[in-house]
Order: sequence, then structure tokens, then C-alpha cells
Amino acid sequence: MRVFLDANVLFTAAHNPNGKAALVISLGTEGLLQLATSAYAKEEARRNLERKSPKSLAEFVRQNKAIRLIADDLAIACPSGLAEKDWPIYRAACACHADVLLTGDLRDFGFLMNAPEQTDGLLIQTVAAFLNNFSPLA
Repeated sequence: MRVFLDANVLFTAAHNPNGKAALVISLGTEGLLQLATSAYAKEEARRNLERKSPKSLAEFVRQNKAIRLIADDLAIACPSGLAEKDWPIYRAACACHADVLLTGDLRDFGFLMNAPEQTDGLLIQTVAAFLNNFSPLA
């Protein structure tokens, strides 16, 4: 299963290496998930960690070794109503043919959560919702 990680998931995983977001990265390291993100998301997470939790930067670097970087594809159309600032995230998730886009951004992605019929089959979920339904046998 291919999983795209938004900046807030990367931030949270590094800031709380014993939490659910870090567990997702561990599942990728163990080969149970294929993890991807974009340079855009990675840089946003790095900037926020540098500003809010600089002690977490080493963990961020370590965790990112398990995550493939994907380029944004400008030719991919975004769902109506998605904030323009989130277009690069959505397009990169689609460009890598992700099965799931994990984000904690309920304000901007909330209306698309668990609604793959609105996102050309891309399932957008929070980390908690994803883990509640995750089965390594699926």
C-alpha cells in the first residue's frame, strides 16, 4: 500500500517519535507500507520543526530516510474547494499513485476525508483513522 504523508504528519512523527504518526513511518521502514512525500511537504515540516521543536530535527532526518520524495504534477486537477496552498500536496499524492493521503489538516482536507469518490479514488484520512483500519494482511 502506498501512503503519502502531509507536512503535519512528518512534523508530528518527528516531534513525538512514540506516537501514531511515527508508527506509520515505522511500518514503512519494516516494509509494510510504501511511504512518499513531496519536497514541498518535507520543507514545510522542516521549517516548522526548526521554529517550534529544533531538538526534533535529528529524528526528522532519521525518519525521512524511509520516505520517497515525489514531484508535484501540475497537470493533475484538484478537487473543487481545496485550498490552493494544498494543491501541491494533493497533486504529488496523485502523481505517485498513493492509495492514501495522510493529513491532520481537517480545516482544508476535512470535506474530502474518507470520500474517495470526490478525489479520483485517493483516500484521504487522518493517521488515527488510517491505523484504526490498517491490516498488514490487506
